[in-house]
Amino acid sequence: MQTSLLSHVENTEKEILRLSKEIESLENSIEVDPEIEQLESQNSKLKYQIGHLQRAIEREQSKRMISFPTYFSEKIRSVVSDLYPGINVKIEVGPNTSKGKNGDYQCSAAFLLAKELGKSGTKCNPRDVSTKVSGGIGPLDCLEKVEITGPGFLNFHLKPSFVSSQIQDILLNGVRAPPCSKILKIIVDFSSPNIAKEMHVGHLRSTIIGDTVCRLLEFMGHEVHRVNHLGDWGTQFGMLIAHLQDKFPNYSVESPPIENLQAFYKESKTRFDSDPEFKQRAYQRVVDLQGGNEEIIKAWKMICDVSLFEFDKIYERLDIKVSPCGESFYQKKMEELVPELEKQGKLTASDGCKLVFVEGEEVPLMVVKSDGGFTYDTSDLAAVKYRMVELDADWGVYVVDNGQGLHFKLLFTAARSLGIVAPENNFLTLVLE
Repeated sequence: MQTSLLSHVENTEKEILRLSKEIESLENSIEVDPEIEQLESQNSKLKYQIGHLQRAIEREQSKRMISFPTYFSEKIRSVVSDLYPGINVKIEVGPNTSKGKNGDYQCSAAFLLAKELGKSGTKCNPRDVSTKVSGGIGPLDCLEKVEITGPGFLNFHLKPSFVSSQIQDILLNGVRAPPCSKILKIIVDFSSPNIAKEMHVGHLRSTIIGDTVCRLLEFMGHEVHRVNHLGDWGTQFGMLIAHLQDKFPNYSVESPPIENLQAFYKESKTRFDSDPEFKQRAYQRVVDLQGGNEEIIKAWKMICDVSLFEFDKIYERLDIKVSPCGESFYQKKMEELVPELEKQGKLTASDGCKLVFVEGEEVPLMVVKSDGGFTYDTSDLAAVKYRMVELDADWGVYVVDNGQGLHFKLLFTAARSLGIVAPENNFLTLVLE
C-alpha cells in the first residue's frame, strides 16, 4: 500500500515537472509586440501620475475643514453602491446625541437598506447590513473606530488627535470652508437705490443682507458677481433734466450746485405735478435721453454722478463692495428683446400696450406702454436674459423687499414660459426680507 502511494507521488511530480517545462517553453516562444510594451510603459507612468495627483488633492483637502457628516455619508454611499448595486436609500450621518457614549456621529441607514433589500427578496436584518458596511469603510485618518450598537446603528468615533489637529488649524488659519464640489457663477442683485433719492431703510436692509449672502457664497469658493441694479432711467430723469436746464442753463460749462439732489428732486416733482407745460417738456427730455441726445446724456450723467458719490460714502462706511449696473444698461437690450418676443408671438396687445400673460396669474407683465415706452417689467426681463443667458450664470439671487414678491414671481415664471431661460431652470432665487 505504502509502495503504491510512493509510486503515485513520484509519477505526479514527474507530470508536474513536465508541464512546468512545457509552460516555460511556450512562454519563451511567445514574442511580445514592441508597441504593446510601449503602451504598458506609458500606462504605468500614467498610473503613477494619477496616484501622485490624488495624493496631492488629498493633502490639499486635508488643509481645509472637514464636514464629518458629509464625509462619512459619502463613504457609506460608496460602500453601499459596491455592496448593493441598484439599491438607493437616503443616507445621512448626524451628530450622536448620546453625549459621547456611542461615538461622535451616528447613521441609521442600515434600517432603510434592510427594508429595501427585503423588497427585492434578500432577507437580512439591519445589524448584518451595518456589519458589512462598516467592514467596507476601511481605515481613515480621522477615525478611531466604527462601532455597531443596538439593532444596527453605525457609530463613528473620531480620533482625539485628529480633532486636536483640526482645532489647532482653526486657531492658526481661521475657519475655512469645506472643498467646493462645483464652482458656480452667481449673480447677486442687491441694494438697488434710485438715483436722485435718498437710500432709505429698505435699501439699507437689502444692502446688508445682500452683502452677507455674497460673503457666504464667496467663502464657499463660488464666483460671485455683486450687482447694484440702480434706478437710473425713466420719467423722473425727464423732469430732473428739464428742471436743471431751467435753473442752471449753463450747466454744460459750469458745474451746477446740486449736491442736495433730494431737494432738487422735490422741486422738479412739484413743477411736474403742477405745470402742464413743464410736464410736457419733461416727457420730451425722456425721449431725448432714450434717443441718445448728447447734451441730455451729459446732464443725466451729471445727476447720476452726484447720487453715486453719496451712495459710495455709505458703501464705504459699511465696507460693502457692489458694482453699479442700472436700468440704463439694458436700454439697447430692451430694444432687441421686444421685437424678438413679438416675432415669436409672445406679446398680447391691449389698449395700445403690449403685455405678457403668465399662466395661473391674473396680473400680466407690461412690456411696452401705450406711448411706446418700456417699463420696469421690460428692463427686468432683459436683465434676466443678460444674466442667465449672456453671462451664463448658474444662480440669480435677488435680495428684495417682500412687497415686490408678486412682481418677481411673475418675472421668473414669465422668463421660463417665454423661453428666456429653460423651464427646468431652478436657479432664479428670490430672497424675501
